[in-house]
Amino acid sequence: MHNRDAVFLDELCPKLRVRRWRQSLHTYTGKSCIYCGKPSESIDHIVPQCRGGLSVTENCVPACLSCNGHKSDADVFDWYRRQRFYDPRRAMAIRAWMDGDLRLAMRLLQWAQPELNNTASPHQHQPKQQGDDPLTGDWNLQAA
Repeated sequence: MHNRDAVFLDELCPKLRVRRWRQSLHTYTGKSCIYCGKPSESIDHIVPQCRGGLSVTENCVPACLSCNGHKSDADVFDWYRRQRFYDPRRAMAIRAWMDGDLRLAMRLLQWAQPELNNTASPHQHQPKQQGDDPLTGDWNLQAA
């Protein structure tokens, strides 16, 4: 029997395939809303279905119920610019997600939410303490 002859469970049950796809979208962002960073509970269509948006990875992002409901069928960038939690890095991440560049979108989201970076990789290099570097002395210099 060849691999191409096998019948997979998700072929018999399309709902299982959709559920796995939705779960994978949440895992991309660490189960956080792409708009505000709170825990994501739903999937939002960037281009709403009423405006012709499809249910494909490039058009569906994890979102919290608040952002998903408040955005409704508005244009994503017009709506997002008016929010008090607007972050240009997240806006660039949304644009990269729409373009299908999920790696860039994830890098921008990690940049916008650095606490995700620290919890995701505990073996990451820790910054030096004040006074550890003899060249800087007691100065606490940080990159902008």
